[in-house]
Amino acid sequence: MALDIGFLVYPQFQLLDLSGPLAAFQVAGRIAGNNPYRLRVVSPSGGPIASSSGIEVLTQPIDECFFDTFIVVGGGETPTSPAKAAELASIAQICAPRARRVGSVCTGAFVLAAAGILDGKHATTHWRYTAALQRLFPRVKIDSDRIFTKDGAVWTSAGISAGIDVALAMIEEDLGLQISRAVAQDLVVYHRRPGGQSQFSTLLELDPESDRIRAALSFAREHLHEKLTVDRLAEVACLSSRQFARAFLTETGETPAKAIERLRAEAAKLLIEDSLEPIEVIAKQVGFTDPERMRRAFVRLFGQPPQGVRRAARMN
Repeated sequence: MALDIGFLVYPQFQLLDLSGPLAAFQVAGRIAGNNPYRLRVVSPSGGPIASSSGIEVLTQPIDECFFDTFIVVGGGETPTSPAKAAELASIAQICAPRARRVGSVCTGAFVLAAAGILDGKHATTHWRYTAALQRLFPRVKIDSDRIFTKDGAVWTSAGISAGIDVALAMIEEDLGLQISRAVAQDLVVYHRRPGGQSQFSTLLELDPESDRIRAALSFAREHLHEKLTVDRLAEVACLSSRQFARAFLTETGETPAKAIERLRAEAAKLLIEDSLEPIEVIAKQVGFTDPERMRRAFVRLFGQPPQGVRRAARMN
């Protein structure tokens, strides 16, 4: 029997919040070959619903509201308004208890929260809206920097492309790792970013102004396993070592050594969360001179050692 996946949309919804996970479930059905999913896009009244880009999607009206999986998509600031979220929340209150699994993408979490579904549960949303979610719904346990969370039968995800990540995780739960990995390959996306991965990356956060410093950082990210001295990075940036060190600190607010450590820790964290490689091997792969140095970096940057990060990833 096919599993009904219902996507709740509303005026000004974010198109990719719908199309990303919708495509993942559709591809999973094609690869599995036994029609495991029946996909429905629904709205309070049915008919064409315009997304924030102006593109309209034809929806079915909410009827008996029976779904195996019920997902509320995001739409920028639309569902963050208590008044605008009220009708959607009332629908979620009816549909969620009847579903095996409930989820949201981006600001869809506000609808689930307004319905009381997230009370006492861990949840996330787009980083831009986490403070507002916490302020409006203090009973929700906000995990502000996660790609997605799973707390029992309730799944929430960060913004935009994170909807694909949570869909892949659901597919893996339903159909197994092999199908989920094949879907990711078909969609040409990572399989899969762990839920605990940061919504940010070091390269984006440092965001230097000049092309020279950006080039040096990109070079470092691609050569983490090698020795990355100031002299070597300065050569990539076509600057003297003194000029490079000064410009790097001015543009990023960090020394080259600290930035490289963050890049290595970030790369190691992904490997630790998504592989079974020994931590000592991973430390060497990303350029840490010894596991103890990596452990100190993890405690400083992530608040726990590599072993704790791996345990937390296994629990999600």
